[in-house]
Amino acid sequence: MISTVTLKALRPRLPQVIERIDRKLDRFVVTRRGQPVAVMLSIDDYEALMETLDILADPKAIAGLRQGERDYRAGKTRPWDAVKRDLAKL
Repeated sequence: MISTVTLKALRPRLPQVIERIDRKLDRFVVTRRGQPVAVMLSIDDYEALMETLDILADPKAIAGLRQGERDYRAGKTRPWDAVKRDLAKL
């Protein structure tokens, strides 16, 4: 869930906000004078975003994802049990 909180309101509630971010994975947009100035999110959310950005910046990774989508649409898939068996052989 994304909530908006003013900087003034955040100051006394910071421990509770951090708890919500940590326990419930809530996200907060912090505003000052009515304008958004910061985002607060969990470290897990942050790391996932950074990983996504890394993937999106990698042309080979994007090409692989696009090829996978084409293969899926063309019916070039394998049963999960067959994939697990092949992975167990590694």
